[in-house]
Parts: sequence; structure tokens; C-alpha cells
Amino acid sequence: MAIPNTSYTEIISTTLDNYRSKLSDNVLNHNALLAKLKANGNTDTAGGGAKLLENLMYDENGTFKWYSGYETLDVSGSDVLTSASFDWKQANCNVTMSGLEDLQNDGSQAVHNLVKARITVAEKTMQNQIGASLFYANTEHSGKAIGGLQHLVADLPTSGTVGGIDRSTNAWYRNQFYDFSTESVTASASTIQHAMNRTYLRCTRGKDTPDLIVAGETYFTYYEESLQAQQRFMSETEAAGGFKGYKYKGAVVVYDENCAATRMYLLNTDYIHFRPHARRNFVTLDRKSSVNQDATVVPLYWAGNMTISNASLQGVIVA
Repeated sequence: MAIPNTSYTEIISTTLDNYRSKLSDNVLNHNALLAKLKANGNTDTAGGGAKLLENLMYDENGTFKWYSGYETLDVSGSDVLTSASFDWKQANCNVTMSGLEDLQNDGSQAVHNLVKARITVAEKTMQNQIGASLFYANTEHSGKAIGGLQHLVADLPTSGTVGGIDRSTNAWYRNQFYDFSTESVTASASTIQHAMNRTYLRCTRGKDTPDLIVAGETYFTYYEESLQAQQRFMSETEAAGGFKGYKYKGAVVVYDENCAATRMYLLNTDYIHFRPHARRNFVTLDRKSSVNQDATVVPLYWAGNMTISNASLQGVIVA
């Protein structure tokens, strides 16, 4: 029969509960994309429901017309809105302690220090795993992980289903893309800006333009090398946040080690969302004691997904 480790499980639970808000902030601020979404207010929690829903404007109002004098106006209904639905994705990380560790760290302060160290490891793990998932294709971990940018801003947006909407038959829900191979252009420091110029224009609708560009190692290096003669400097805001990058037509260009080397995303972050569930946003639930071990586990949970409310304003450059 296991002996409940009540002397330290309460310390673990209390410390994690007190740390929850900081943990959420640290995870969001760990990544340039998440930090940008947070600054835009696009990391708000979502409530329940079978799916995460995003309202989409998929067409213009069909009643618009030029008219003269007493000409009859079109007052018919115009169906211009629909919703995309995204699955909930769930993640778990556990802070554990054995009875032996409890004995070895006797005293509340010693236990508290050990718990803080374990929380730091859990935090880094959540940062790294969620950071990687932002670029997932919705197939990793048997489809249980976040559907990231490879899913939302696809290399080939003329096929596939995103948010329950078939892109092969709904052209308005396709993102923009530039493929060096299709364009018969060799990717290099001398051609990367041409690809960016083309993609940027395709992602522009009036004042709506990309505000964040995220690139993998090869394409970021090409862009950096293309600028070195001009000695352009990084954005002060992102630099202050620890993200080293450059500016391109007002958009910040950053490197992310999780992004594929030969991929660059031009993103309008007003329409990309990181949606955690209100009750699973880095929360701890009741501690669990093993029935056949002198050990205790305090689980840390997150649930949610990445969603997109306008795909046509997003772009990707691929090889």
C-alpha cells in the first residue's frame, strides 16, 4: 500500500497553482510568433464546445450595385459568413517526486527548492514542445498535436481540409504560396527578396499586410545575406524581447529553429489565433499517488489549438 506523500504534494500543488500565470506568459513569450499573437490579443482563452470555431467572411455582400434614380435596389439576403471548426488538442506534463526524494529534501524550504527546479524543467519542456508544434502539419503524434503553420498555411493550398473546409473546392480559403521550383528560380541570397516581394503583394488587401515573417535557417540566412550590404537593423521591440531579426516593409523577419530550413512564412497575425481552453490553460489538477509506488505526480495540462480566420492573407515560400 502506497504511503501518501502529503508533506510535499501540497507544496507542489500550491507552487504550481501560484506559478500558472507566469508559466503561461513564459511559454507565450518564448516564441516570436506566440509573442506577436499575444501582443495582438490573439491568445485569449476559448470556452467549451465540441470544436474550436472561427467565424470567416468568405465572400463580399452580393447586394452591392451601382444605380440611378428610382432604380430598384437589391435587398435579398446575402450569405457571406461561415465558420471553420478546429479540433481540441491536449497536452500534459507532470511534476513528480518520490518518497525518497522527499526524505532527501527534508524541510519545507528544501522541498520548495526542489519543486521550483522541477517546475523549471516542466516549463522548458512546454516551451519547446509547443514551440515545435507551431510548425506542425496536423499529422504529428498521430494527429493529436497542434495543427501548426504547415497545416494552416500549406505548401500546396489547393488541396486538403483545414478547419473542416475543403480547400480544393473553396479557393477563398487558400493561403498564398511561392514555390521556387514551380517558378523555375534557384533559391539564393540574390533571389529571396524577389520571392518575398511576390508573396507579400499576394498577401496584401488594402491596409491588411503581413506583419511577421518567420523563416528557417536557409531562407533566413539568404535574407540576412541579401541585406548585409545595406546594414539594416532589427526591430527594437522584438530585439528587446530577445528575438533577433530584421524589418521588411514594416514586417519583422525572425528566425525560428523549429521552422524547416527551406521555408519562410509571411503572416498577418491579426488572423492567426492560439486558442487555449479556459479550464486547461497550463492548469494543475488533483495530485495523483501511485498505488504501487511511494511517489506522487501533480499533472500540468494544456488544451487548445491554433486557428486561422483568414487564410488568403497568409503566405509561404518553399523550395
